[in-house]
Amino acid sequence: MTLRRAQGPTVSSTSAPSRGRIWWEIAIVLALGLGESAIYSIVQLAYRLTDVTPLADQTTTLNPSRSDREVFDLIYQVLGIGFSIVPVLLVCFLLWQNARPHLGRLGLDGTRVGRDVGHGILLVLAIGIPGLALYVGGRMLGLFVAVDPGGLDAHWWTVPILLLSAARASIMEEFVVLGYLFFRLRQLGWGMWPIIIATSVLRASYHLYQGPGAFIGNLAMGLLFGWLFARGGRLLPFLVAHFLIDAAAFVGYPLVAPLLP
Repeated sequence: MTLRRAQGPTVSSTSAPSRGRIWWEIAIVLALGLGESAIYSIVQLAYRLTDVTPLADQTTTLNPSRSDREVFDLIYQVLGIGFSIVPVLLVCFLLWQNARPHLGRLGLDGTRVGRDVGHGILLVLAIGIPGLALYVGGRMLGLFVAVDPGGLDAHWWTVPILLLSAARASIMEEFVVLGYLFFRLRQLGWGMWPIIIATSVLRASYHLYQGPGAFIGNLAMGLLFGWLFARGGRLLPFLVAHFLIDAAAFVGYPLVAPLLP
């Protein structure tokens, strides 16, 4: 990936809200989604670690079935995906600009789409294989619970729902963690590395329900994503990379699971 020293979305001091208002806004945005998930993940990890069943023998399902009746399972899946992106709509509303590019503060300007997609694919190659190796090694060391990314029964809509779930995770995490938090924390006067570290810890925290190994892996991913985003300021490569990684895991897991140790 070609890197440029930048810049990222610019911050306008004339239209910036007060520091107190920004902190309240950040708290509300996080409470509606990723912050809530982080707190639940911490509690769930404590539950797992204090359970009589060893961590290595526990299982978590990322996309579970929500009903034993197919049509209602589909309805619940669609509703869950739809409502979970409300925090994304909120940050788009909060950072929307009347002048084009409307979402420039989030790192989206609608230009260089092909190049951004290509950079996202390169990120998949850089993260996907080491991530799989970390998971397998972590399972052997008892640092991960067994993760079933699929979880749904086989229906005509299973693969589309899994792909939508991958898109939901990508949009929800990268819009908030990279686009929104980077912009707002810059407005608060934070430097590049404090922002990168703070957002990486947040990213790692809401994956703790998968075990301590997931914290380590997602912390590393967050540091890499944050460093690259701080230098380039473009969100689309990370949306593409995150979607492809999750899509491969959700849809491809049943094919490779028998080959894993």
